[in-house]
Amino acid sequence: MNRVVITGMGIISPVGNDIDTYWESLKNGKCGIAPLTRFENPDIPVRVAAEVKDFDPMKYYETKTDVRHADLTMQYAVAAAEEAVSSSGISGNVDPARFGVYIGSGIGGMTTFLEEHNNLLNRGPGRVSPYFIPKLIANMPTGVVSIRHGAKGPTLPIVTACATSTNTIGEAFHAIRYGYADVIIAGGTEASINELGVAGFVNCKALSLAEDPNAASLPFDKRRGGFVMGEGAAIVILEEYEHAKARNAKILAEVAGYGNTADAYHMTAPAPDGEGAIRAIRLAVEEAELKTAPEKIYFNAHGTGTHMNDLMETQAVKAVFKEDAYKLHVSSTKSMTAHMLGATGAAEAIAGVLAMNANIVPPTINLLEPDEELDLDYTPNKAVETLIEAVISTSLGFGGHNGCIVLKKI
Repeated sequence: MNRVVITGMGIISPVGNDIDTYWESLKNGKCGIAPLTRFENPDIPVRVAAEVKDFDPMKYYETKTDVRHADLTMQYAVAAAEEAVSSSGISGNVDPARFGVYIGSGIGGMTTFLEEHNNLLNRGPGRVSPYFIPKLIANMPTGVVSIRHGAKGPTLPIVTACATSTNTIGEAFHAIRYGYADVIIAGGTEASINELGVAGFVNCKALSLAEDPNAASLPFDKRRGGFVMGEGAAIVILEEYEHAKARNAKILAEVAGYGNTADAYHMTAPAPDGEGAIRAIRLAVEEAELKTAPEKIYFNAHGTGTHMNDLMETQAVKAVFKEDAYKLHVSSTKSMTAHMLGATGAAEAIAGVLAMNANIVPPTINLLEPDEELDLDYTPNKAVETLIEAVISTSLGFGGHNGCIVLKKI
């Protein structure tokens, strides 16, 4: 079996539109949540979101017409992939037939759907854009990125809600591990902060209704009352180890283990006993042959700030690591980025790589009122400097999807 490493990364996020800015924000505890600006509807009781700021698609497209033909999910994916590919130096250094793209989106082009549905109702079917379907469908970020970078190998979108981009990275890892590709652009993208998306999430009782940006996304805090919608894209370049060595690539981390399970329990609620999450973590840890001392492990939790998720995830960590769970460095970067949905797993994998290379655990900010049921070390409010040799990152999605990856320092 092949070893698989990360040789490039790219990000568009609520706390920065490049890797350096993203990391500066995370380690300094910058909150990317702010008053909602995408729409005004007094009947929707959500007042804050983690929107991408200062994004200029013209940095990545030749004409404004090109931009109009791309849903925001595609624009974010194109931008993050550009940074990842550029930083990796992979262009021209891989057989196109062995070069793949796995980019997922939890929802796809929802803003396009809303806009074109309004066109249908208000202007008639003849005014629905011929680009409606290409802009809408969830595979198109994968397709567009493959076209841009000449990747003709395995190309696959994955849709597993909040677990999407942990699954894209994990499945891409296995594709390279078992010899189906040499390099894969992997990650996720999401742009669903609109009236329809927010109304849908709030009506299924998933979102925080807090008006204070610093009291909205509260993982592991007793005050937590739901997640905050975020958006963006996160992309990593996965590469077969010997292939990377042969071209003297800068290796950022090794992907060593992956777990993919289902709860088979409920459409939106996690299984209370965390059985599916437990198995996903165990599978990833076992495949990675993880023997790292627990105090040298950073566990980037799914940590959404919903009551059930945070409790179940804490119990799952304890079930896997027993007494060693209390030695792990745990945090939820969603306290800063909010929930980037299909992009969140890859964004958090990138956070893990950056944390491991800097030996800094990013904090769970605004954790002011600890919950007695949640008693792990969640790195409250301030980053911690400590030796990190491995990272575990979990993502738990609607539908009962559980994903977990293990990264190692190399």
